[in-house]
Amino acid sequence: MSARLVMLFVAATLSLLSFKAMAVDVNSAVLRVDYPSLLPISRFDRQQDDFAFAGAALADEDNNTTGSFLGHVYETKTVATTPEEAEAALGEILNSGTKLVVILARTEELLRLTDQAAEAGALVFNAANADTSLRDDQCRANLLHIAPSNAMNADAVAQFAMWKRWSDWFLVSGGNAEGQVIADAYRRSAEKFGANIVEDRIFEDTGGARRTDSGHVLVQKQIPTDTQNVDDHDVVIAADGTDFFARYLPYHVWTPRLVMGSSGLRPVTMHGSHEAWGSTQYQTRFEELNGRYVKPEDYNVWLALRVVGEAVTRVNTATPEGVRDYALSEAFELAAFKGQKVTFRTWNGQLRQPILLYDGSITVSVSPQEGFLHQHSVLDTLGLDQPESNCTAFN
Repeated sequence: MSARLVMLFVAATLSLLSFKAMAVDVNSAVLRVDYPSLLPISRFDRQQDDFAFAGAALADEDNNTTGSFLGHVYETKTVATTPEEAEAALGEILNSGTKLVVILARTEELLRLTDQAAEAGALVFNAANADTSLRDDQCRANLLHIAPSNAMNADAVAQFAMWKRWSDWFLVSGGNAEGQVIADAYRRSAEKFGANIVEDRIFEDTGGARRTDSGHVLVQKQIPTDTQNVDDHDVVIAADGTDFFARYLPYHVWTPRLVMGSSGLRPVTMHGSHEAWGSTQYQTRFEELNGRYVKPEDYNVWLALRVVGEAVTRVNTATPEGVRDYALSEAFELAAFKGQKVTFRTWNGQLRQPILLYDGSITVSVSPQEGFLHQHSVLDTLGLDQPESNCTAFN
């Protein structure tokens, strides 16, 4: 080895040792609010005890792999709680000194918990809530969104439908508030991309034993009856926020058509069979660590904690302000196994990312679709663009 190479090696070693001396303990938490609910229509959709927490386990493993060379140690606490006890649970997390929190909660609780975190100077990552209003007039400066919004998901489906020239839609939505929020996103997408909703029909939840033999018989008779007498259409768009009817639409609608949205072809951030862009190794590591396939919420939590890891690695900060500033900066970068660079929107804290269109078996397509252009980023064709967002917290 030449003298010059030896000097460079020594200098690099000294530099690394100096950097390692700046040890950082990175403490974060995942708070999952569990709500009373009926069993899902499909047993495949039952929530495991480690739901979302499995993503945190992999993130800690990944972050510590890099951190071990730099003197950084990552530890994530996982807490499952109820809506009634959520504030107390978050209080314990914040009182322990943890200021980086990933939360999975419905809108009311998420806003309340985010405001509570703000009082303690903490940064919150939303890993599950798709409510578009949280990226709009209900945004918070200390809330970054990993989960896509309903608007992003609807636009992802709409772009694929329009790319296929399936422009005539039969929209079927749940009669409850959760279903109508999703239906509103598809109505907006139809107007945005020029689709024609030939009929907008509400499917009322009449209760009943949907998981029993008689429940299947009733659904098989009810859905064809409730979906007849509709003008000619290309696809059925399902908007079901509570899993009470959409899964039964394929094969049961009166006119044989493909189903998209809350059933059939669904927009997701990740699923267990996705292997493109190097994600096979991600899937393998997740499965070896957790003994099951990844769910979108697992991936979202993993991605949130990897944002933290990248901030600590690249700018040597674990403070909420430092992580937020790095995430919103042009220097931010993170491998998300999506084929494109993911970044945060500086006007509302939403992570830009491609959306996978999943049929329950494979990735059928990925949005944004070819031909949908934007002056800054094609990813901004999904969801609220800056002129469309009423968020002012990030100004």
